[in-house]
Amino acid sequence: MNIKEVVNALERFAPLPLQEGFDNAGLQVGLTETQEVSGALLCLDVTEKVVDEAVALGCNLIVSHHPLLFHALKKITGKDDVQRAVVKAIKHDITVVSMHTNMDNALGGVNYRIAGKMGLQDIRFFGPEKLADGVQGASGVIGEQKEPMAARDFLNMVKQRFGVDCIQANQLLQRPISKVAICGGAGAFLLNDAIAEGADAFVTGEMHYHEFFGHEQEIQITVIGHYQSEQYTSEIFKEIIERECPGVKCFLTEVMTNPIVYV
Repeated sequence: MNIKEVVNALERFAPLPLQEGFDNAGLQVGLTETQEVSGALLCLDVTEKVVDEAVALGCNLIVSHHPLLFHALKKITGKDDVQRAVVKAIKHDITVVSMHTNMDNALGGVNYRIAGKMGLQDIRFFGPEKLADGVQGASGVIGEQKEPMAARDFLNMVKQRFGVDCIQANQLLQRPISKVAICGGAGAFLLNDAIAEGADAFVTGEMHYHEFFGHEQEIQITVIGHYQSEQYTSEIFKEIIERECPGVKCFLTEVMTNPIVYV
């Protein structure tokens, strides 16, 4: 099976037109048409260490969530980690493909995975919806908890489910939390949509300071970290490839790429 067949399987699940206008999902480095896939390394971020891991595992395909090439490169001199990763991938004939906001927005994608980890029921999209190649998408999902929870219990549950050292939250909500809205990564742009949907809590990866103001007792803002919110994305890649491309060896990266530490 060649790399193109694996890429096609991923893009059938999350078509590239579902991505946001600012994004650069899709092929990042390498060739897809002629190369037979020797193995796929699945990750959130592509770093030089991740490329080294692919080489050690004998993988000639890396599938990441975040694009390696988010900003245009005007030169490649090896001066930073992105450039070194590109050079090393080319040197070792490794193809790099990224499935970013198209995978966030896809039915069954990143936000659905977050909701599943939380055990939510009746999960559906919220926010502006898209349709690409027959696949429905939107930037957020919303669902119901099996049982309402007090705010502090809800925050503790989220910390446990996602292995979070600390959560950024606004004033603890004084009513039970039943309806939960989710947008992995940087999701503050959907906060007002979550409120309009009647959500009791909004879970996302990161928000700015001023975006917390004015929502006391309106909604429980729950910010768990960008990496933490999207860390299970590789599981989706693995399930798609193993289902659609049987025989392709898949590996979840063992490289910790989260640059943020809590002290």
